[in-house]
Amino acid sequence: MNLKPQRSMKLKTRIRTGFVRDRELLLMLLPVVVYFFVFHYIPMYGASIAFRNYSPARGFAGSPWVGFVHFIRFFRSVYFERLMVNTVLLNVLALAFGFPAPIILALLLNEIKNRWFKNSIQTITYLPHFISLVVIIGLLREFTVTSGLINDIRVLMGFARRPLLQLPQYFRTLYVTSEIWQTIGWNSIIYLAALSGVDTQLYEAAKIDGANRWKQTLHVTLPGIQSTVIILLILRMGRMFTIGFEKIILMYNPSTYSVADVISTFVYRSGLLEMNFSFSTAVGLFNSVLNFAMLLLANRLSKRYSETSLW
Repeated sequence: MNLKPQRSMKLKTRIRTGFVRDRELLLMLLPVVVYFFVFHYIPMYGASIAFRNYSPARGFAGSPWVGFVHFIRFFRSVYFERLMVNTVLLNVLALAFGFPAPIILALLLNEIKNRWFKNSIQTITYLPHFISLVVIIGLLREFTVTSGLINDIRVLMGFARRPLLQLPQYFRTLYVTSEIWQTIGWNSIIYLAALSGVDTQLYEAAKIDGANRWKQTLHVTLPGIQSTVIILLILRMGRMFTIGFEKIILMYNPSTYSVADVISTFVYRSGLLEMNFSFSTAVGLFNSVLNFAMLLLANRLSKRYSETSLW
């Protein structure tokens, strides 16, 4: 007896029933699906110019096909090694220092019992997120000039005044610390939400067993938010080769190109300033492939060594 038609019929019935039952939810989802399809999936066709000598006059289909010429050109470029090293180093530093920062802040805020003090700290740490990036970099420039606040502190500590943003050895430190300052409060919100879901009975059981606050954090709090941390870490690993070019462009100058120039700024200069559309698209596509590979790797490792993964 052939069961395939019966199974197919049952599947169609379940799908039809699901559509009827959840029609309101599906209707609410429709604008999001349309948005992503129109503004994210259809434009993906434009990535084909990475394999063409694109000319706006000829259009996508009319531009001659050249294969992987632009990719090979980038790999052989004198800037390739510098771009890769700078991109990876900035992301590794941001991951090592920036990723744990909101977790630590959330854990500290969770220990504060005075509601007024806790709300005040939260408000203060959230505020930088709402300040324009241009204003943030403007403040950073004012603080780091020779007569700025940071140099005043350096003089008090016995160091000489130096134009910090003009010196390559300070660029990465300033970039990462300013990024942490701007995002630590906002990024801690999701961890605070996860902490609110930890069962309070577990803390009471830990107290009965003689656990102090540190051990409660170690054996109750951190395991309680482990899945949230892992998911966000996987998503962060999917951006290991991506750095927003806006902040870099606002911060860097010719004297710091050697440590500040990253893939996104190179794509910006090549594509918009030099009008090398196909070449810049090839570099951007290569960057996206690297990020996707890192996401797959992080998700696979997480799935192997823990019970949490994206899929």
